[in-house]
Amino acid sequence: MRVSPVKSDLLSRARDGDGEAFRALAEPHRRELQVHCYRMLGSFQDAEDALQDTLLSAWQGIGRYDGERASLRTWFYRIATNRCLNVLRTASRRPAIQWDVSRVEPPDPTRLGEVPWLEPYPDALLEAGGLAGAGGAAGPEARYEERETISLAFVTALQALPPRQVAVLILRDVLGFPASEVAGMLDASVDAVNNLLKRARAGLERQRAGAGTRAGAARREPPPAAGSATEEALVAAFARAWQSADLDGLVALLTDDVFMSMPPIPFEYEGRDVVARFCAGLFGAGRRFDLVPSRANGQPAFGAYLRAPGSIRHGTGLYVLTLSGDRICALTRFENGVLPWFGLPRSLPGR
Repeated sequence: MRVSPVKSDLLSRARDGDGEAFRALAEPHRRELQVHCYRMLGSFQDAEDALQDTLLSAWQGIGRYDGERASLRTWFYRIATNRCLNVLRTASRRPAIQWDVSRVEPPDPTRLGEVPWLEPYPDALLEAGGLAGAGGAAGPEARYEERETISLAFVTALQALPPRQVAVLILRDVLGFPASEVAGMLDASVDAVNNLLKRARAGLERQRAGAGTRAGAARREPPPAAGSATEEALVAAFARAWQSADLDGLVALLTDDVFMSMPPIPFEYEGRDVVARFCAGLFGAGRRFDLVPSRANGQPAFGAYLRAPGSIRHGTGLYVLTLSGDRICALTRFENGVLPWFGLPRSLPGR
């Protein structure tokens, strides 16, 4: 495998202990590796921890890197994938928490969610090179569009698969690595990789076809293009309805099978009627919000701030909208601790 003269010089210096040379080699791959860890783990915090472990391991092992056997990018992905597999095998995930909104009694949930550790990923990091930066474009064997593979629905569906199936599906169908390279990353045979991929594809399709799952239904209309007039109109209509506590206006924007979830609170609601009852209880308790626009997982999002007359407006969470055609098919609310990841303040001045 041919290595450019510049990269060869950096490799030589890094092997001699030059930290700056190693950083120059690793930096072009940092964001795409973080996205890879996020897809595998479903948690932004866990992904950042896995990324740091990956870079430390790579730095410590750079002297053993054989450029004739694999590209540097493939080598980084091998380390990152195995770090994530270790996390999935050994780490206890963040537990669910209890509903604690005062003066608001929610309706009985449709069911309890099984992925309370799910966290959003900031679009600003994707734009900085997370999906296809610096040689990180998906290979010719990839089966999915990039926007789909970072969506909350897709990432959530992955969490239901066994860890090695997740790894193979991402490496093959999302990133487009050849089966032979994936086999090398996982110390497996090509036949084993192909068998894992077959089972992973079947499992993912079951998740995505399951009625009402957060993976969404395959029969739904695709979302409007990011930044399109349709998306902007729908997002603006949601903001108006939510900020004015206009329940009828909000319900008119929802699909019949709309899905609401609130990780790490496990409550999940499916269907327009029960979601309407949930929102009616929230608005009926006198809670009013101001929304600050953002984006997460390639989807429209808002930081939500609770109004208090004459007082500071405290952030209560991040809402992420999943769109289908000209309607909202899912609403995911995350805790306020995620706001700083999106450049959003913990609170806003009173008005």
